[in-house]
Amino acid sequence: MPVRVIRAGYGAPNDQALFPDPHALDAAAGLPAAASALKGRQLVVLTGAGVSTDSGIPDYRGPEAKPRTPMTYQEFMGSERMRRHYWARNQFGWHFVANAEPSGAHIALAELERRGIVRGIITQNIDRLHQKAGSIDVLDLHGTHQRVICTRCGTRIPRHIVSDRLDALNPGFYDDVATRHDIEYAPDADATIEHTEHFEIYDCPVCQEGILKPDVVFFGENAPAERVRYAKLLVDRAQALLVAGTSLTVNSGKRYVRRAVTNGMPVVIVNHGVTGSDHLATVKVDAFVGDFLQSLTEELLHDLD
Repeated sequence: MPVRVIRAGYGAPNDQALFPDPHALDAAAGLPAAASALKGRQLVVLTGAGVSTDSGIPDYRGPEAKPRTPMTYQEFMGSERMRRHYWARNQFGWHFVANAEPSGAHIALAELERRGIVRGIITQNIDRLHQKAGSIDVLDLHGTHQRVICTRCGTRIPRHIVSDRLDALNPGFYDDVATRHDIEYAPDADATIEHTEHFEIYDCPVCQEGILKPDVVFFGENAPAERVRYAKLLVDRAQALLVAGTSLTVNSGKRYVRRAVTNGMPVVIVNHGVTGSDHLATVKVDAFVGDFLQSLTEELLHDLD
């Protein structure tokens, strides 16, 4: 049966009037305000999908996001049919994410770390583009697409090994996908494909029984406690928080904004559209993240050069 690719996305916004944020500073006014709040301070940075859009990876809730309901952890673990469906889509899409190159935002933040201004990055993304750009102290809060984990014995397997095995089990499965360059991928490496019921999957090769799952945090699943603790440590040892490219819709990101405010630190939020923590920001800028972070980096490095 031919494989038909349909459009993928993640949570279309309910109100397009939220883009741009009518209460935020624009890029021109926001640049000096953000630089003033951050200059002379060591920063922790919280990033979301918006920092990777210039790398060709669409965001979750921006104005162009397509409506889609993501698979939950409970659905994945509770049904082999759902796991086949998930792996068939993800196996097709993860190559796109793996081949993406860092954007200007990733490169700018890596330079700020190299110059001693950024002390750590907490990213909600799974694409590893911060590391690809040269950043070192990066916490992948929601995991990474580069590993697969056994949910029974905890064995972690490099994704390319699992991918090779899935390709061997499913020869020719994607041969009928003739428009792969027109597919819209999601930040979680999903490419929505119909007719996935015949996709073959396999269990953990170590314990022989465990369900293999990408080493990422699904909806309905909590980030591991040790990552949450380290993220809090990164916030506590910094002097300011820069938030970039996230709508802060869920608590996994909001908690660090609240912690920074409790610690008495300035918080600068840069995002296209409103966020769930705008009321806590010292400075809120509505801007496209890539260009703005490059300009902000120049401002913060000006006195150091």
